[in-house]
Amino acid sequence: MPTEPLSAHDVEAGLGELPGWQLEGDRITRTYRLPSHFAAAGLTVHIAAIQDELNHHSDLALGYDTVALAVHTHDAGGAVTRKDLELAARVEAVAAGHGAA
Repeated sequence: MPTEPLSAHDVEAGLGELPGWQLEGDRITRTYRLPSHFAAAGLTVHIAAIQDELNHHSDLALGYDTVALAVHTHDAGGAVTRKDLELAARVEAVAAGHGAA
C-alpha cells in the first residue's frame, strides 16, 4: 500500500520543527557541516543505520566535512510523506552528537 503524500501545509508545518531542513522541489533537504572528515563519515554511518531501521532511505552525500541529505518517498510518487519527516527528525536527533552544525 503506497504512503500518502503530505499537503504543502503539512510539509511546511513539519519543517517548522526541523531547523535547517527545507523543501527543494519535491524533496526535503539538509546539509550538515562537521568539524572533520572523520566526524562527517561517522554521521553518515549513523544515518545509514537509521535508514535501515526505518526501511526508508535518502540520497546521502558525504563531503570532506559535510553530509547532505535529500529525502522523498518513491512509493508516494516522489512526494514528501510522514516517513520523510520521521527520518529527518531521527537524523536531527543524532547530528549534534557528531558535532554537526
